[in-house]
Amino acid sequence: MTDAVTISRELLDRYDRPGPRYTSYPPIPNWGAGFGEADYRAALADLAASDDPVSLYVHLPFCVARCWYCGCNATVTRHQEVQEEYVGRVLRELGTVTEALGPRRRAIELQWGGGTPNYLGPAAMERLAGALHDRFRVAADATVAIEIDPRVASVEQLRLLRALGFNRVSIGVQDFDAGVQRAIGREQSAASVRELRDAARALEFRSVNFDLVYGLPAQTEQSFRETLDQVIAMAPDRIACFGYAHVPWARRNQRRIDETTLPDRYARFALFRLAVDTLTDAGYRWIGLDHFAREDDELSAALDEGRLHRNFMGYVPEPAPHLLAFGSSGIGEVAGRFVQNDAHLGGYQRAIDAGVLPIVRGHTLTADDRVRRAAIERLMCTLQLPYADLLALGQAEEPLSRFRPFADEGFVRFGPDRLTVTPTGRFFLRNLAMELDAYLAAATPERFSRTV
Repeated sequence: MTDAVTISRELLDRYDRPGPRYTSYPPIPNWGAGFGEADYRAALADLAASDDPVSLYVHLPFCVARCWYCGCNATVTRHQEVQEEYVGRVLRELGTVTEALGPRRRAIELQWGGGTPNYLGPAAMERLAGALHDRFRVAADATVAIEIDPRVASVEQLRLLRALGFNRVSIGVQDFDAGVQRAIGREQSAASVRELRDAARALEFRSVNFDLVYGLPAQTEQSFRETLDQVIAMAPDRIACFGYAHVPWARRNQRRIDETTLPDRYARFALFRLAVDTLTDAGYRWIGLDHFAREDDELSAALDEGRLHRNFMGYVPEPAPHLLAFGSSGIGEVAGRFVQNDAHLGGYQRAIDAGVLPIVRGHTLTADDRVRRAAIERLMCTLQLPYADLLALGQAEEPLSRFRPFADEGFVRFGPDRLTVTPTGRFFLRNLAMELDAYLAAATPERFSRTV
């Protein structure tokens, strides 16, 4: 509970500003377009010289319709042949990467994201899953996850996914209120979500997760409280509660949102605080920035055991040291390099057809990057920052002095060997991490969502 936390409008006005979410450091806008296929192949060669396990991510961008609030890299199509051709290209990319890497690398995590991954037809699903298991040695205890849209899901589809080895499913709920759903162009019933939850339990999926969004048009504390109550009654293992980022200049579909119905920053903050209080009251643990997990979930165990990490997939138990990403806009990390595929479907397809890897940007981590990255991740995962992390920056006094104003605000406490984030400071966690970011001054604010 956050009953003892008092956050004024003046405090929100001063600290609610654009900033990275730090699923990577440096953040993606700071990566260079000069990083290309040759750099990625060099990273794969370095990985090939080791026996390190990997995590795998496949981006499936297709949706049956474009939700108005969506900020993902997605493409609307009703033609299954378009998706099947895309899967064929992903398999060619997969072949190129594994030829460079060597056969049957051990994979300890596999995730399909989108878009709407479960919009893929059964034959294409089987083809893609089969190729991944042929090319990689997926560990018996690996997390194999998929994001699903309940509007195109069915119990029969869940059976297929389970047969293909998936053991974790994330269901896009967003909000159950009918008025909010109409305002974002995404209407679905609570009954359909409940049916999928029940089926996933019966099929023995290891984890059932719900995604919620706060700050949506027409959302009120009363309507969101009712959504939270319905979610709690369905008892998912994890809940991700993301803030809606309204960026119509970057996402044309968001121009359909009636901006007069968006909650202001104070109402938006109240919605997230309501989520924190309601979910923690119901027995969920607040994990880091925006995740919640039951006590018996592996995310809670990872938190207790110091294995919690933050990457492009959000908060995760200790991942593999390398992430291989496939498909348009796929973002990976290989042998100390970040890498991103072309997010434009046409560009991605042309590159694959030309026989080249579709890399459009990347970044090779420097020694300073690694130190700052470790400090930011520790802060966002443990809510603590050892002074040793600041000493490793080579400027012990200056970085520490940057946190003194936050101590005056009540965001952090200084201890004998570390600073600790307070209950108030948790709501400003991204602001705290931004003090460790050497790239922030040169960043374009419009590329980021607001921090609170």
